[in-house]
Amino acid sequence: MQNSKIYRILAVDDMPDNLVLIETILEDEGYEIISISDGTTALAEIEKSPPDLLLLDVMMPIIDGYEVTRRIRKNPKLPYIPILLITAHDQSNLIIGLDAGADDFVRKPVDPEELSARVRSLLRLKHSIDEREQMMLQREDFIAHLTHDLRTPLVAADIMLALFKKEAFCPISPDMHQAVSALIRSNQSLMQIVNTLLEVHSHESGVKKFTFINCNLWEIAQEVVQELTPLAEEKGLSLNLKLLDTDNINSKNPEIKVIGDSLELRRMLTNLVGNAIKFTDSGYVEIRILSSGYYQGKSWVTLEVQDTGIGFSEEEQATLFQRFHKGKHKQSGSGLGLHLVHRIVQVHQGTIEASSQLEQGTLFSIRLPMQLQ
Repeated sequence: MQNSKIYRILAVDDMPDNLVLIETILEDEGYEIISISDGTTALAEIEKSPPDLLLLDVMMPIIDGYEVTRRIRKNPKLPYIPILLITAHDQSNLIIGLDAGADDFVRKPVDPEELSARVRSLLRLKHSIDEREQMMLQREDFIAHLTHDLRTPLVAADIMLALFKKEAFCPISPDMHQAVSALIRSNQSLMQIVNTLLEVHSHESGVKKFTFINCNLWEIAQEVVQELTPLAEEKGLSLNLKLLDTDNINSKNPEIKVIGDSLELRRMLTNLVGNAIKFTDSGYVEIRILSSGYYQGKSWVTLEVQDTGIGFSEEEQATLFQRFHKGKHKQSGSGLGLHLVHRIVQVHQGTIEASSQLEQGTLFSIRLPMQLQ
């Protein structure tokens, strides 16, 4: 590895002699070695300052090497840390360690040349993964800046086209009216993609700020219906809003309370309903709210969006909420809308499920807790 970085290696073993041996072998190669004698202390040190490589003895009191490995791999806040198990056990125990998430192993008594070679191999892997992640971060940053810069001319174009349509500059013919209307729709579609990409980036980069307040989900749904009804009517569709548990709620003035960010909840529902309208050619799109659910010890609000559209296959369902998922239909967009919906649901500690059959419509079911933890 042609790299001037001094790699930090955390060695964990309850036998002091083994730690001394590891330090003797690896410090001569220019590595910084931190020695720890138990799994609990090791986990605390890793949380505080993740090392570049972890050398981990399997047999330790209280928390063994397998459990330390599992906890590291289950911690989403940690970067990738190569784990090299040091063990005197047989093949079956090695399988347990590798299944727990370890990357490699070396047997006791440790051979100095083998240990050095395996350490170098895993650090090359670490270096490669870190470089790839850095390139991805740079790419994401580039996309965010480019998208932000694109938004300004798109907004300006939208304003100018609207003025053209209103004949603010000069009279225009009916054919020109149609052409300008088509340009407006195309420009607004592009602007929607740009805005969604910016939203996704703000979510995934951690810069998105949320304001959680007491929201009336029924009022949010009413606003979405009012906004999107003209779009549904253009396609000859009915857009309905229904309350399913009228026995427990005043149906004339419903209050379906959840703790959430009202703007994000509105964006979530707008994306789902807009998507349903886009992929439905006849029939209806319906929003249904059920507030009396109780699940896993919590009170939940269930929100459903049902359509009679083209549906999707079981194969598509597996990747439906993935970023840049592209459906097979010719009208499929950027693949960001449902991904953003999923992110918003996650932020609100909820769940989302989808069920569908080709040409028989789709049902999205969202469960939101009434109180956040």
